[in-house]
Amino acid sequence: MSSKTLYLRLLRYVMPYWRIFALAIFAIVVMAITDPVLAALIQPLLDGGFVEKDPAMIKLIPIFLISLILIKGLAMLASSVGMTYVASHLVMDLRTAMFSKILCLPTSEFDKTSVGVLLSKVTYDVNRVMAAATDALVILVRDSLAVLGLLAWMFYLNWMLSLIVFSTVPAIIIIIRIVSKRLRGMNISMQDAMGNMTRVLEEAIGGHKLVKVFGGHDYEQNRFKLTSNQVRHFEVKTKIISGFSVFMVQMLTASALGVIIYIAALQSAADNITVGGFVSLFTAMGMLFSPIKRLTKVNDQLQQGLAAAQSVFNLIDQASEISEMPSKIPETKPVRFGLKVSSVIKSSFIRDENSIKPETKHDMFLKSVRFDFNARFSGKLTFQHLYFAYEEQTTPALQDISLTIESGETIAFVGASGSGKTTLANLIPHFYTPTAGNLLIDEININHLPLTYLRANIALVSQEVVLFNDTVAANIAYGAMADAPREKIIAVAKAAYAMEFIEQMPEGLDTIIGERGVKLSGGQRQRLAIARALLKDAPILIFDEATSALDTQSEYQVQKSLDKLKRGRTTLIIAHRLSTIAHANRIVVMDKGSIVEIGQHKQLVEKQGIYAKLYQK
Repeated sequence: MSSKTLYLRLLRYVMPYWRIFALAIFAIVVMAITDPVLAALIQPLLDGGFVEKDPAMIKLIPIFLISLILIKGLAMLASSVGMTYVASHLVMDLRTAMFSKILCLPTSEFDKTSVGVLLSKVTYDVNRVMAAATDALVILVRDSLAVLGLLAWMFYLNWMLSLIVFSTVPAIIIIIRIVSKRLRGMNISMQDAMGNMTRVLEEAIGGHKLVKVFGGHDYEQNRFKLTSNQVRHFEVKTKIISGFSVFMVQMLTASALGVIIYIAALQSAADNITVGGFVSLFTAMGMLFSPIKRLTKVNDQLQQGLAAAQSVFNLIDQASEISEMPSKIPETKPVRFGLKVSSVIKSSFIRDENSIKPETKHDMFLKSVRFDFNARFSGKLTFQHLYFAYEEQTTPALQDISLTIESGETIAFVGASGSGKTTLANLIPHFYTPTAGNLLIDEININHLPLTYLRANIALVSQEVVLFNDTVAANIAYGAMADAPREKIIAVAKAAYAMEFIEQMPEGLDTIIGERGVKLSGGQRQRLAIARALLKDAPILIFDEATSALDTQSEYQVQKSLDKLKRGRTTLIIAHRLSTIAHANRIVVMDKGSIVEIGQHKQLVEKQGIYAKLYQK
């Protein structure tokens, strides 16, 4: 993305605040005009007040000076406040857009990108964008106008001398163009280094117990020192490049001014220029130093901001999960979740699935059916020759999975670690998209369902329990369930056998449980996750090692609540403890991504296959 494209896109985020932005720009213009006006006042002050001793001029000049300083001060205040207001909103809007995108990213993106890198983008990179969108803009407008005004006044006084200043412009432009390319690359590298440093920091903080127990202090210290040194290295190189360019521009400008002063002094001696004109010209040249210096330095700031903007927009532009159906769906007969699709749709949409292009299937389906999204699934699941492989992996995680799970069935998936059990479960909420084959819910391909409605009918309890630094009640009634009545929260907490420890907490359901539920034991955290799934009351339940952290007594109690919960619902249980799934309707045994055995507990034990060996162990 070019610098111009990036900057124009940044300014689009400023447009909602264009009134304040325009007021701030106007104040900047006024502030810039005061510099050449101040230089111009020097000539009448000296020639009229000191040389000609004009009484009227002696009285007016102080008034003009005070008024000019007052106007400049007010303009500076207005521009500063206005730009700060716009900049703060710009940062907030960009962070909101980035956070919204992060929430919508496919699960595969989180597999590739570390949390630290994402945190660095939302915190560090956005602040640098603010410098490009506002601070740099102030300098560009104010100092460019100031330089033009001062040069115009100098041309008015003595155009021959002013041409000497213009002779340095081509050299300055060449220096800035060369340095800009170097600075952009250096700043992109520095942002990557900052992301790595944040990643190391986040990992060390999150795994502080592991670091202490396994003596990882020196290892983590060295990792952080290495990444921190990379950030320092790029910062120093950036300053060297930027400082050298500023030095070169200042030397060119100073050389030009030295020549101008010498020639002006000769002209003054020959009475070709008045004292006031000479001092005014000299003052204008002196005032050129500061804006030229800032304009030279702004390139560094601008390139930092544009490099950060590129990083921010790369995140914002990433493809989101496809979460919604097309807004216009033909007005045909509604099909409620849980009811079979008509035979016409079956024959044209499902049976000939492999012979129709995806785009055509989607269009045919939308023309044939309109969903009632207030209804529930019945919970029937159909896997048709399903394959799946993670990105950058040649061996498929799932191979030719064909299985039909009827509504209300309890199916247990067992197998060694890495056999594909959890991967298969992750396809149902569409965390990942199958590489090949089809996954149908109530005979509808999940690729044609909005994620919002698909996931509204699925409850998940995984072995990695996710809790938030909030109250117990807020963690149970999370997200779309936030408005659940208190009595329902208490009921599901009792059903999950969680009230026994919740009642012992200082504030009961209103107790803050700490980051990731740090104040709770593993079993307590898992029971809260089960209570959350109970409250959702979804027709499809997925339990991935849901009781792995419970003791025998707690597991027995939770199993009793799960037995009640499973009635009338499709339940998928992934477990290593085979005793917990002995009463499942069917047990699916997986090995190396394939289904190798299916049957009930007794049948599989008598078969003396893989399941029997797992059970004996």
